[in-house]
Amino acid sequence: MQPSSNIPKSPIELSMPKKLWIPYLILLGITLGAGLCAGVFAAPVIFHADDLLGGGVLTHYQEGLIMTKVFLKMNWLVNLTCALILVVEGYHFLRFWRDQITFYSAFVTVWTGFMFTLYYTPQIVQFQQEGESILTNDLFQKTHMMSEWDFKIFVVALTVLLGRYLYRKIA
Repeated sequence: MQPSSNIPKSPIELSMPKKLWIPYLILLGITLGAGLCAGVFAAPVIFHADDLLGGGVLTHYQEGLIMTKVFLKMNWLVNLTCALILVVEGYHFLRFWRDQITFYSAFVTVWTGFMFTLYYTPQIVQFQQEGESILTNDLFQKTHMMSEWDFKIFVVALTVLLGRYLYRKIA
């Protein structure tokens, strides 16, 4: 007996052709990889440069300036990814192809991504312009801590979003 040809496919599978899905999923993966590299690999190396190079090479403030440059270069990728997520997930939402896990992880990814690039990063850059004395400022310390948490939540939400699509075998 042949399988019925009128079995409906998942609406997500029909939402976009593979030639659009594959670049979308690749962009999500690249952004996730860049976020992990910046947070897991670059930050510990930069902020522990004394262990590698010996003491007195860079101050904590100078290490922060270097890390800020890394995030400034990565922010364009985060903004592009968040904008594309808005377009794709907005299209799905308007077409009633809705999945709660995908919707909420996309929302959190976009929110935290834009918060990091458009709020925290410029604020930290502005703080850094005041010089090395900013490291003792309580507001700077709290802002920096919140930006770290925001970025961690961004990476987790992006992982859930990408994982959900890969789990559902969209590509």
